[in-house]
Amino acid sequence: MESLRLSSVNVFTPTHSNFGRQRKAMLLRRSHFLNPSMPLPLPPRSSSGSRTKRSVGQFHFSRGNVVKMQAVDEDYDLKQIRDMSAAKKRWDAMIREGKVKVLLPREAGYAIQLSNKTLLDVRPFTERKKAWVKGSTWIPVFEVDDRFEAGNISRKITSFMMGGWWSGVPTLSFNNQFLSQVEEKFPKDTDLIVACQKGLRSLAACELLLNAGYKNLFWVQGGLESAEEEELVREGPQPLKFAGIGGVSEFLGWTDQQRAVAAKEGWGYSLVFSARLVGVFLVVDALFIGAQQIGRYIQEIRSH
Repeated sequence: MESLRLSSVNVFTPTHSNFGRQRKAMLLRRSHFLNPSMPLPLPPRSSSGSRTKRSVGQFHFSRGNVVKMQAVDEDYDLKQIRDMSAAKKRWDAMIREGKVKVLLPREAGYAIQLSNKTLLDVRPFTERKKAWVKGSTWIPVFEVDDRFEAGNISRKITSFMMGGWWSGVPTLSFNNQFLSQVEEKFPKDTDLIVACQKGLRSLAACELLLNAGYKNLFWVQGGLESAEEEELVREGPQPLKFAGIGGVSEFLGWTDQQRAVAAKEGWGYSLVFSARLVGVFLVVDALFIGAQQIGRYIQEIRSH
């Protein structure tokens, strides 16, 4: 069976003549982590059949090269859509045929506490460090890409400018050691409850594990984010629901998770974020006024 091999998740570099369409594709890829119903794209295969890394789009100054690059980009985007659709069908079949059992967070909590089943946490470190299930084993299927290479830096900048600053979602790359790390800890007959933050990346992990020979797999539907506090024994500085949020939206309290908590906690909880918003406006206003004053000062110097 074909295994899921992802070398880079939100890798995207725009061309100067094709920015609009690529921005749409970038947002589509980002939605994979925000919407559990969206499957992950697969990178293209090389001539040998293995998954290869690919950076989409580079700057070209020859008109002929630009046209050629646009055609390549269109083919790549179409392939991404086809791969996403194929992944969705595989995962639906995997669940429908009972190869992977579905558990709600509450049921997963019962299985962990009463049956001593193992929870395999496949989230990246940025989510794991905020909150985790007590006694769980952490092996990320995706890792935060901290490489500072020329091409990677441009992808980080693009990801940040296209929504990373708001959502706090980092650049992620597939963990090539995922299967070997799991096999080091767990034999193939182990009952594994696989979970991520929203329920999508754990499906990708389940497919990998199933293809590797693991048969007793359980998937936490909706991810740890959908768990109530009493359903799983949580450790860490934040609630499980907040582990997947970040960026400016988290700072201002403009996420669905924080709004739900605010509805329960009342005006006192919302007041903190209202004060932060006022603070942001004051800082922006001060910077604007400061920039005006500096501009006037420079003009005065030039006039003399």
